[in-house]
Amino acid sequence: MKRNLLIKSILFASTLLLSVSCTDLKEESLDGVIIETDGGGTVNTSAILQSAYNGLREFQAQGQMFAMDEMSTDALVGPTRGGDWDDGGAWRQLHTHTWAPDHGEVRGAWNSLLSNVYNCNLVIENSSNASEILQARFLRAFYYYNVVDLFGQAPYREAGSELEADPLIWTRSEATAYVISELEAIVGTLPARVAGDPSIANSDAAHFLLAKIYLNKGVFDSAAPEGPYTFDNADLTKVVTHVDAMSNSLSTNYWDNFSPSNSSSDELVFSSKNVAGNGGNIQSRWRMSSHYNQTPGGWNGFATVAEYYNKFNAADSRINNTSPYMINNFGNPAGFQIGQQYAPGGVTPLQDRNGNALSFTSALTIITNGVTLETAGIRGMKYMPDTANLDAPNNDYVLMRYSDALLMKAEAITRGGTGAIGTIMADIAARTGQPAAPATLDGIYAERGRELWWEGYRRNDMIRFGTFLNQRGLKPYVSAAKYALYPIPADALFNANLSQNPGY
Repeated sequence: MKRNLLIKSILFASTLLLSVSCTDLKEESLDGVIIETDGGGTVNTSAILQSAYNGLREFQAQGQMFAMDEMSTDALVGPTRGGDWDDGGAWRQLHTHTWAPDHGEVRGAWNSLLSNVYNCNLVIENSSNASEILQARFLRAFYYYNVVDLFGQAPYREAGSELEADPLIWTRSEATAYVISELEAIVGTLPARVAGDPSIANSDAAHFLLAKIYLNKGVFDSAAPEGPYTFDNADLTKVVTHVDAMSNSLSTNYWDNFSPSNSSSDELVFSSKNVAGNGGNIQSRWRMSSHYNQTPGGWNGFATVAEYYNKFNAADSRINNTSPYMINNFGNPAGFQIGQQYAPGGVTPLQDRNGNALSFTSALTIITNGVTLETAGIRGMKYMPDTANLDAPNNDYVLMRYSDALLMKAEAITRGGTGAIGTIMADIAARTGQPAAPATLDGIYAERGRELWWEGYRRNDMIRFGTFLNQRGLKPYVSAAKYALYPIPADALFNANLSQNPGY
């Protein structure tokens, strides 16, 4: 007889309810996980580990962690377009720093990240397979890193604790120390990255994540989340050490990292695996911005703002992929799309649904109406659509990339770590058609914005460089200090050990 144990959490931070059934139980979306056991009650740790990997697909969605990391910055905006894309102001609130503890995307991210921590714990506590345990420990560290970065505190359970008991809480510095200790304990035992499949937990990914944490340790250990921050030279030198330990190399073509066959790029350190026909939600990366009448047809929502677009030279290959693949199949370049848009082949101009020229403009307001309703805003397409599988494509979703690691190394050295920047800036620029950025903090910050656009690290960078709360184009005011962290979702405060982040 097959038995399923359904574990439901109240935003994973309160009482866990356990029920057992002799029949299949329906999984609750975002709110629980089915634990499969055999007739003897043995937990199917292989299936749960796969669930923990599948949880990475939440980063592919247009909301939750992606929106919190990008739409809260100068890089991405979700304007209300007449009666479309309002969603109770959810997207505008992220960009303008007016969110509250009941924000749906914030709640979804908290629930998703910690549900996947729980999946990892189930594997670690029940598996007898050393490889499964190693992979689960790495994934747990990755999920916890995101909790620390976004929320500043992290629930945890000691092994064997009562399910009815409220989880305990790590402070930001305590959780940071825990994640570092976990990664340092396993980095030498994790397998090497598999050529052609960076979706499996590997030593390069652990070195990358350690470098990322050590680079941000001055932020995570700060008494004030909004800064100012003090960066320890020993921590910065560890960034250099971990990047130097990686085996990756830069691709000669930037867009190899975002093509339907991007898993073959040696630049990818860690990814969320997609397979043609079962492609997660990565289609959002071309549909969330594209107009309904483009190929592929989109949802005509998200855009970038002129101040961010103007950080690039229009000829920069990172935002202007005019390859025959793109023009012949889709009519327009991958990257940032501005001006008249075309049908496949790049010759026939497109119109919007009112018969006007489909010409995207840099002019954009947070609430858009009138004749530019469908055309306001520069549109982004970070991934090259998979012609054969537009809805369920083959592109892996990139979670870690070697160019990011090299820029982390350059930044760490510039902040006071030991090492040599060498040709890093020139190597990054070599494939862009643009001059190398200067190896100064300002130059590195600007290059990170160009190199890593819409990859989920802009908020993290802006906070570390002290620019996140500043006024900008569609947010013409300095944000309150509390917005350096997201609030703990209101429902999660059923856990008596949790306290709301200051200011909320």
